Amino acid sequence: MIGKKIDVDRLDLDLMKEKTTENPGLLPYGHHAGSALIKPEDKGKITGRAVAAMHSQTDMQMAQIYDQMKLLADQAKKIQSRIEVSERIYQASISFEPLINHRYFLYQKENGTDFMSMIGPEEWGRKKNWANFVAEIKLLADHTWEIIREEV
Repeated sequence: MIGKKIDVDRLDLDLMKEKTTENPGLLPYGHHAGSALIKPEDKGKITGRAVAAMHSQTDMQMAQIYDQMKLLADQAKKIQSRIEVSERIYQASISFEPLINHRYFLYQKENGTDFMSMIGPEEWGRKKNWANFVAEIKLLADHTWEIIREEV
């Protein structure tokens, strides 16, 4: 083969056209030795990363929704407790006129009836006339009651 000349007239031009292209940039592989290396992507790996990212994002959003639901549930419990204490207050024995933004104390007697007092549970001497402390309350401007603290 050394020293043998190629006869250009004998080249099969049709065969050469099959093995070449007019738009080499559209080939799925490098068309000359200096071309950039083109590796096929592992679609399973790409899909796996996308699914993992999606799960991470949705887990974070679900945690936020859970926290919001917990906050709403806690608020609902406070409102329910406020309703129950307010109903007890309006059925309790009150020997004075409550003033707005003042603190009062709701107690239960041994016979099961409730009464409201201006004296806190720590301020009673030895002679206390109540069985259970129910709540420390404050009358708001709209004549609803805020629970400051509640005996659990």
